Amino acid sequence: MARTAGSHSDITGPRVRAAALSLFARHGFAAVSMRQIAKEVGVQAGALYNYTPDKQSLLFDLMRNHMEELMQERAGLTLPEGALARLEEFTRFHIRYHSQRPDEVFIAYMELRNLTDENFAVIEGLRRSYEGQLEAILDAGQREGVFAVPDTKLATYAVIAMLTGVNTWFREGGRLSLDEVEQVYWDMVRKAVGA
Repeated sequence: MARTAGSHSDITGPRVRAAALSLFARHGFAAVSMRQIAKEVGVQAGALYNYTPDKQSLLFDLMRNHMEELMQERAGLTLPEGALARLEEFTRFHIRYHSQRPDEVFIAYMELRNLTDENFAVIEGLRRSYEGQLEAILDAGQREGVFAVPDTKLATYAVIAMLTGVNTWFREGGRLSLDEVEQVYWDMVRKAVGA
């Protein structure tokens, strides 16, 4: 099929990903067709295959990009000394970073079931790497005697779930600012790990 007049790969490719992200977040991966994505972008359905082999690849790319960008952002940080300070930094970073990306977060958690086994393994590996940073902080805090958790892996999952939950309800202009939400959550996380 011919490319739609005025369509350019450096413009259309990102528009395809943005449309897929929005549609997957609103309706769910299974309910969205390639035809719907094409309509949203303003191209013929067949033209989408110039940008992605299939819908599964599109979902995988969105999830992988989200996790890789998250890890890149973390890698660029200068981390404070001491487990307590690093836990506070992680808490605030997680809330701040994810609050700007609600669709990506929703898809990253809710659409895992729609990945092929091979793609799931890649995303799961990236998630484990991110979670491993928090678990290392909790392990260090146990060694330093500043945290008291019976199982650091379980505590890691609990803290991540609590922090990620902010995305389900937080809205700019609401009762609390993002800074206030970060402070409240930091207090809850600190208490949750016995600090």
